[in-house]
Amino acid sequence: MPELAEVEFYRKQWNPGLGQRILDVHLHADRRIFKKTQTDLLKEKLSRTRLLQSFCSGKWMLFQFQPSAWLGIHLGMTGSLSVQPPDFKPGPHDHLVLAQSKHSLVFSDPRLFGQIRFHPSSSPPDWWQQLPPSLLDPKLSENDLAAFLRRRARSPLKAVLLMQERFPGIGNWMADEILWQARIRPDCPAGRITGKHLSTLTTTIKHVATGAMS
Repeated sequence: MPELAEVEFYRKQWNPGLGQRILDVHLHADRRIFKKTQTDLLKEKLSRTRLLQSFCSGKWMLFQFQPSAWLGIHLGMTGSLSVQPPDFKPGPHDHLVLAQSKHSLVFSDPRLFGQIRFHPSSSPPDWWQQLPPSLLDPKLSENDLAAFLRRRARSPLKAVLLMQERFPGIGNWMADEILWQARIRPDCPAGRITGKHLSTLTTTIKHVATGAMS
């Protein structure tokens, strides 16, 4: 599954299309990545909108379109975003193409483990607002982290760091990097992380997450 750094990388791939109007929408409506989306509505409502900005939260991306539409994308295992020429012809794995005058914004997914969600509204979708706070959110305090670790006191710390409900976007690479920089064994029981080790772990999580987002 994608990690925070990979999601942030692909989010930026559509930056050349910011401020540009969507002239047409091409999609493979029968693919399972659209199972939570009304594809007819997506195609109708996104056409003639303008890509305004994008966001990243854990393993999800969210794209805002003006005047009132939101597109959520999860890469799954093999999903990717790219910018192609305006005359781009979709291949069998190019499941969503947003055509612009200067570019085509493309979502590809050979194995179809990704997800696309569409929300026609001026406000962000409920599912986005219910995602866990970012690792860079000020709400990630030592006290909150300590409480989470205590509830999973017997679990190995690396396994706890992979729990997306509190550490969204952390995968194997980031968990290993956090533990290496913090000088903590992966199999250390989470309940033993207190005092100086807790402070170090909190700081290191934010440091590695910041590096992944840059």
